[in-house]
Amino acid sequence: MDHLAELRSLITRHARANMMVEALPGVAVVASNATTEPIHHVYEPALGVVAQGTKRTVLNDKIFEYRAGQYLVVSVDLPITGHVVQASASEPFLAMGLVLKPANIATLLLETATSDRAVIEPLGLGISNASPELLDPVVRLLRLLDRLEDIAVLAPMIEREILWRLLAGEQGAIVRQIGLADSRLSQVSHAIRWIRSHYAETLATEELARLAGMSVSSFHRHFRAVTSMSPLQYQKRIRLQEARARLLSSGDVAAVGFEVGYESPSQFSREYSRLFGAPPGRDAARLRTEPMLEQGIA
Repeated sequence: MDHLAELRSLITRHARANMMVEALPGVAVVASNATTEPIHHVYEPALGVVAQGTKRTVLNDKIFEYRAGQYLVVSVDLPITGHVVQASASEPFLAMGLVLKPANIATLLLETATSDRAVIEPLGLGISNASPELLDPVVRLLRLLDRLEDIAVLAPMIEREILWRLLAGEQGAIVRQIGLADSRLSQVSHAIRWIRSHYAETLATEELARLAGMSVSSFHRHFRAVTSMSPLQYQKRIRLQEARARLLSSGDVAAVGFEVGYESPSQFSREYSRLFGAPPGRDAARLRTEPMLEQGIA
C-alpha cells in the first residue's frame, strides 16, 4: 500500500463523517461526505495534508486549492474562508492537520544550524506537493492511533521528523520563519496576537508598529506581505468572525455589534452582510438550524 492510500485508510478509520476529530494532541483528522459552503475561520500555524478530495481556501483576494497528495502550511494566525469543493459519499474529502509549534521549530533550527537569516517576506500560507519523505512520517504518526501505548514516546519523535521534512521542502522558508524569533513574520505575529486579543478596541497603528519593532511604513508593508491585507482589514475580519460566533447564542444583533467594537449598528449589519452574504440576524438563525462542518486547516 502506498503512502497516500494508507493515509486515506487511516483517516477513514479514525475520523467521523462530516466532523473534525482531534486524534492526538495537536493532530486532527477530518472527513466530509459532501462539498461544503464557505466557512470563515482563523487558521493558526499548522500543516494540513489532503489524502482525498479538494479544498479551496481564500485569503482576502487570493484563492488557493489543495488536493490529494498536497499539503498546506499556515505560518501565522490568518482569517481565512475555506470550503470543500470535491467530495462525495463514495469518495469523501479526507485530510489531517498538525499544529506547528514555534518552540519546536526553533529548537530544531538551533540543533541543526539551519537558521538561514536571509531576509524574505513570504505570504503566511503556502501549498506544495507532498513528497514521499513527508508522507512517510505523517502516515506513521496516524498509525499510532492503533498503538496507543506508543504515543507518548513516538509521537514527539515523529512530529520532529515531520518538521524537518517541512524545513527541507518547498515551504521551508515559511516554516523557518515560524521558529525565528527575530524574523519579520515573528515580528508581525506580535501585532497579530494583539489585534486578536483587543479586536474591539480602536486600532493604533503606531502602537502595533512598536510591538512589532518596526517603523509604521515598514510595519504596513510587512503586515500586508504576510497576511495579504492591511491591519485595519485584518481587525475587521476578526471582529466579524467573533460577532458571528457570538450570534449563535445571542439574538441581540445591536448588542453583539457593540461588543465587538462597532459603534454603528447599520455599519455592522452592512459589513457583516458583505462578508457572510446575509444580515446578522438571518445568518445566525440559519446557522442554528444548519450546523456547518467544524473547520481547521485540514
